[in-house]
Amino acid sequence: MSARPRRSCLYMPGANVKALEKAKTLPADVLLLDLEDSVAPEAKEAARAQVVNAVKGGGYGKREIIVRANALATPWGRDDIVAAGSAKPDGLLAPKVSSAEEVVALDNAMTAAGFPDTATLWVMIETPRAFFNIAEIAACARKTRLSAFVLGLNDLAKETRARATNGRAAFYAPLSLAVLAARAEGLSAIDGVFNDIADGAGLEVECRQGLEFGYDGKTLIHPSQIETANSVFAPSEEELARARAVIAAFALPENAGKGVIKVDGKMAELLHLEEATRLVAVADAIEAPA
Repeated sequence: MSARPRRSCLYMPGANVKALEKAKTLPADVLLLDLEDSVAPEAKEAARAQVVNAVKGGGYGKREIIVRANALATPWGRDDIVAAGSAKPDGLLAPKVSSAEEVVALDNAMTAAGFPDTATLWVMIETPRAFFNIAEIAACARKTRLSAFVLGLNDLAKETRARATNGRAAFYAPLSLAVLAARAEGLSAIDGVFNDIADGAGLEVECRQGLEFGYDGKTLIHPSQIETANSVFAPSEEELARARAVIAAFALPENAGKGVIKVDGKMAELLHLEEATRLVAVADAIEAPA
């Protein structure tokens, strides 16, 4: 699994040139340059051209640049992928993916469009059918560019008629299933958006809930939400202190070859060493210069 931080994944409307420029100054880990939900049908082609120009123009520093295309089944999806391939972003985000076959088709389309081998495929998990196929979808990571799941609870709520109230209780199963499938195949898992831009306290609560479920970060709809997501999903000082202690303890000559040791009075296994190494790598990546 990548140690690249994905705490804050901010949607930026592809139809808004000023927003695409402003994104160069925002402290988001990931910029999701959107050609789908935020763009009206009559503006799709113009938005596509603007996003391509923005990506080719660069200036985004260490931010990960992902283009959200329209679905392949729409009139715009395949052209979106071809255009994005010419711009060479870090990856592609595909909406409403519900089967392994769709992942393979997307991967093939990316290859045909000239995406480099390093480009990643992110898919939105936001339909009932996707959750019944979640293991097969995640397993595509073994043979495709699939790198991340992005939860889409707004669409899932519409499809299921469930209510996103009471701490998202109706979505505990989807929240857990997406993380379990992602981790089984080494994928990143990104939580869905928080809709109330003015409710900063509510955003923090939902970010902390996502962290407890195991998510790496959260998709965001407004720059004002970045600071909260970055803070909540970053390794805490306490976590890093413990991680560094575990790494140092396993590195001692007397612990060579051991699978279980005691660190500050607590048991530490090799699985804890693996997680400690990942946490420190994420923290180092966060602190790396732009």
